Amino acid sequence: VFGQQKTREDDSPQENGVHTNQYSSISPPASPVAQDEPFSTYFEERVPIPDSENQLFSFRKLWAFTGPGFLMSIAYLDPGNIESDLQSGAAAGFKLLWVLLVSTIIGLLLQRLAARLGVVTGMHLAEVCNRQYSTVPRIILWLMVELAIIGSDMQEVIGCAIALNLLSVGRIPLWGGVLITITDTFVFLFLDKYGLRKLEAFFGFLITIMALSFGYEYVLVKPDQGELLKGMFVPYCAGCGPVQLEQAVGIVGAVIMPHNIYLHSALVKSREVDRKNKKEVKEANKYFFIESAIALFVSFLINVFVVAVFAQAFYSKSNMDVNAMCNKTGSPHTDLFPLNNNTLEVDIYKGGIVLGCFFGPAALYIWAIGILAAGQSSTMTGTYSGQFVMEGFLNLRWSRFARVLLTRSIAITPTLLVAIFQDVHHLTGMNDFLNVLQSLQLPFALIPILTFTSLKSIMNDFANGLGWKISGGILILGVCAINIYFVIVYVTALNSVVLYVLAALLSVAYLAFVAYLAWHCLVALGVSCLDCCSRVSNRPAVLIEEQSEYDS
Repeated sequence: VFGQQKTREDDSPQENGVHTNQYSSISPPASPVAQDEPFSTYFEERVPIPDSENQLFSFRKLWAFTGPGFLMSIAYLDPGNIESDLQSGAAAGFKLLWVLLVSTIIGLLLQRLAARLGVVTGMHLAEVCNRQYSTVPRIILWLMVELAIIGSDMQEVIGCAIALNLLSVGRIPLWGGVLITITDTFVFLFLDKYGLRKLEAFFGFLITIMALSFGYEYVLVKPDQGELLKGMFVPYCAGCGPVQLEQAVGIVGAVIMPHNIYLHSALVKSREVDRKNKKEVKEANKYFFIESAIALFVSFLINVFVVAVFAQAFYSKSNMDVNAMCNKTGSPHTDLFPLNNNTLEVDIYKGGIVLGCFFGPAALYIWAIGILAAGQSSTMTGTYSGQFVMEGFLNLRWSRFARVLLTRSIAITPTLLVAIFQDVHHLTGMNDFLNVLQSLQLPFALIPILTFTSLKSIMNDFANGLGWKISGGILILGVCAINIYFVIVYVTALNSVVLYVLAALLSVAYLAFVAYLAWHCLVALGVSCLDCCSRVSNRPAVLIEEQSEYDS
C-alpha cells in the first residue's frame, strides 16, 4: 500500500512516457492456494487489437474493443430498470424522460472512470480496493458489494419467474419459474466454454431481443412524438407532486448500479493493451469510451420505448378504466384492478396484463419475452460481477460453477419462499426493497472509483484533472444524496417504531463507514489538510525493489 512505500520519484523508470509503477510493472499476488500458478485475468483469452498506423479513428479497432460496454449496459436494462420505466410512464407520462436521459449520461461518465482504471492499471476496482484499504474496511466493502450483487440477482430471478408465468398463461406457477432460473447456471457455464467473443455476441443477441420486443410495443402504441421530445429535453415536470418526485428518484437509483462499476473495470482487461505504452493506453481509453457511449445509447432507447408505451397508453388511467377494458376482452386477470377511481399502479407483472387487455395477447407475450431476455442477460453479468468482486477483495479463486451456485442459491431462497407462501403482489413488491438495498450500496462503488482514478500514484498521467475531480465529486454527492432520500422515503412509509429504531442504529454505522471512504476520497482529491494517517497518497508511484516477491 502507498502508506508503506518509500517515494523515489526521480528513480521511477519510464517507458514511452508512462511510469512503470507497481500496477503497470508487476502482477497481483497469487492466491495462497495456488502460489505456483501465474496470475491471469478471469477471462482465459484476450482479444487482440489490430494495428492502424497514423489513423485518428478505425472501425476495425472499435470493433475489437466492442463488447465490454455492451455487457456493462445490460445492467441498465435489468427487470428493476424496466419496472422503474413503466411506473414512471404510468405515474408521470412523458414528463420524467429528461431524468432518464440525465441519469444515463451520469452513468456514462461514471463508467468512463471505471474503464480507465482497468485499462491504465491492469487491475479492476476490487483488486485496487484490496491493496489500498486496510483489512476491516476492505471486508466491510466486500460485504456491501456482495449485498448489491445478491439484490440484483434476486430482481433477475423475480423478472424471469414473472415472464415465464405470463408466457405459460399461468401454467408455470411463480415458484416454478423461480426454480427454472436455476438452469441459468448451466446455460452460463455452457456458453462460457465457447470463448469470450461468442459470449459477447450472445449478450448482443439478448439486447436485440429486448430492442425488438419493446420496440414492437412502441410501434403498436404509437406515442405522441412531440410530447416525447418535450419530456426528454425540457427539464421540468408541470403539475408533479410527491408521487412523481419519488418516481424520479427511483429512476436514478435503478439506472446507476453499484456492482456495474466493479464489473466494467474488470471487463476492459479482456483486450490486449500494452500498458507500458502511453499511446496504446490513451487509444484504449478513447475506444472504450466510444463503445460505452454507443452501448448506453442503445440501452437508453430501449428504456425510452418502455416509458413511452406506458406514458401514452396508461397515464392518468384509473383502476376502473383498466378493469372495464380487461373485462371487455375476457381477461382472467380482471380482479387485479379493483373497481375504484384510484390511479393505476403497475409493475412488470401488471404491465404485461394491461398491455394484453388493451392491445391483444401478442402484446402480452412479446412483453414477457422482453422481460425474460432482460432477466437472463442480467443474471449472467451479475455472475461475472460476483466473480470479480470475490477474487479482487479476498484474493479467492472459486470455480465458475461454485460461484454461480452460491449466489444463485442465496438469491433464490428468499424469493422462492415469497413465491410459495405469498402472491405476485408481494413478489413484485420485493423489487422496491431491492432497489432501496442497492441504493444504499452506491457510495461503496462511486467513492472508491473517484478516489483511485484521482490518484497520480495509481493513474500517472491519466489521473483525473481538476475539472473531473470537482465535477465527479459533485455528481457522486448528488447521486448518493438522491438515493439516500429514496431510502428515507421507503423507511418512513413502513410505519413501524421497531423498524425506525433499527434503521436509526444501522444508519449510524453506515454513515460512519461512508465518512471513512469520503475522507480517503477527499485526500485523493487534494484536500491536503485531511492527509493524516490516510492510506492513500497523491505522491508519484515507484517501482518497488521487492518486486520479485509479488511477481507470479
